[in-house]
Amino acid sequence: MNAKKPAPQVPDCKEQLIAIKDTMILLSGKWKIQIIGWLLLYGKVRFMDMLRGIEGIAAKMLSKELQELEQNEIVSRTVMNTKPTTVEYALTEHGKTLSGVIDAISAWGVTHRKFLFKKES
Repeated sequence: MNAKKPAPQVPDCKEQLIAIKDTMILLSGKWKIQIIGWLLLYGKVRFMDMLRGIEGIAAKMLSKELQELEQNEIVSRTVMNTKPTTVEYALTEHGKTLSGVIDAISAWGVTHRKFLFKKES
């Protein structure tokens, strides 16, 4: 009586779904998109300036997220020969290709906030 239904046919978009999954893993978490956005806006940025500018992030978390972005060749790290040591971060050329994604997220966020606050009035 409980005959199993056949599994739905998966369209030929597996490559796209894998790419979406890969992107979500790379950009996951609360901070990575904000860090990339910060670097898109300000270019080369010192660690402490980014720490002061990204509200709520701890130094340990910023360091961890930057390391992951560096491993994925999204961010480059330059150690300056200064006392004390200064470290600058910038987007790589590959990292700059995320500009359209970040712009789209930002634009959607602005529209969404307007939509939500319009509903409250």
